[in-house]
Amino acid sequence: MKDLTQSAIDRQNILNNTEAIEKIQTHIGLVGLLYEGEYLFTSKMVANFFQVDLSTIKRTLDKFEDEIKHNGYQVVKGQKLKEFKALFGPLLTEDDDDFSQRGINDPLSKQEFDNQSFKRLKSLAVFNFRAFLNIAMLLSESENAKRLRSKILDIVIDTLNQKIGGSTKFINQRDEEFLVAITREPIYRKEFTNALNLYLEMGNYKYAVYTDAIYQAIFKENAKEYKAILNLEEKDNPRDTMYAEVLKLIASFEVGIADEMKEKAESLGRKLTPSELNVLIMRFSKKRHWIPQIEDACTKMASRDYGLRNVIHKRLENYIGALSKEDYSRFLGDKSKSLIDRVIENPELLEVFKRLKDR
Repeated sequence: MKDLTQSAIDRQNILNNTEAIEKIQTHIGLVGLLYEGEYLFTSKMVANFFQVDLSTIKRTLDKFEDEIKHNGYQVVKGQKLKEFKALFGPLLTEDDDDFSQRGINDPLSKQEFDNQSFKRLKSLAVFNFRAFLNIAMLLSESENAKRLRSKILDIVIDTLNQKIGGSTKFINQRDEEFLVAITREPIYRKEFTNALNLYLEMGNYKYAVYTDAIYQAIFKENAKEYKAILNLEEKDNPRDTMYAEVLKLIASFEVGIADEMKEKAESLGRKLTPSELNVLIMRFSKKRHWIPQIEDACTKMASRDYGLRNVIHKRLENYIGALSKEDYSRFLGDKSKSLIDRVIENPELLEVFKRLKDR
């Protein structure tokens, strides 16, 4: 099980998963200060929930302020603070002990209600629910936080399983862009294999060898290594599991190399040798305009496979980052659909579906 206290990427992957966050909030049933459509929590409310001193929350903020701010923590001042005082009054008391004997959802006593110390506040730190969960992922000394982290992980896994039926092998196909990429893939692939046939002096195993050469130029793995990392079966076609951006870049390489093979072979008046093609591919892949595209493809493959499939491409480990909210929406949100659901809605896609199914 992942240790959320140790990994900023794992924390952010969960906090960017909007659907899972909604289910976590429903499960906890936590309410605070309702402001502009969302519940907010003061530092003392957070400290009470996790049964830690207010100083512990402040130390956590000092150490991880940028991360927690990114997830919704803010310090309220000026006109907004006036609004808070008008709306929530003595809930914003200066006395650190006001909430020490009470859960954050308990009703206020008459004595507390009469407390006017909140009027002296110059600023107020507040957490939205995402920032509250962020704190839960960082408090290693709180038993309540530990129990909540365990539940968070359970809910995230359950949410993923409910959406995809337990297997992440083809989660890439839930992206609507996948169909565009995979529909065009055979066209570009044919150009490449035709070029290998016409312009390379080598046996039939050249098709597998130079497919691997393109994979290695882009994401540093050959087909066998890629299949092992994703635990694919022998019959599985790796491209059926690749993200749209990776497929598009492979297609760009295939048609580009096909054109350069033709030009080189015609200039030589003969077929290329394997060593000549190796040099051609190396030079082709080192052209500067490929750098941002290769980095983008590597980042998407490494980050998505880590966040969605829970696998690590060791040679791409430095590319792993947190998934964005947009990525979660693409693969798990309302816009995401299984391939069969897209075919039901668009019967003209049936031939694409049959081709993928029969690979």
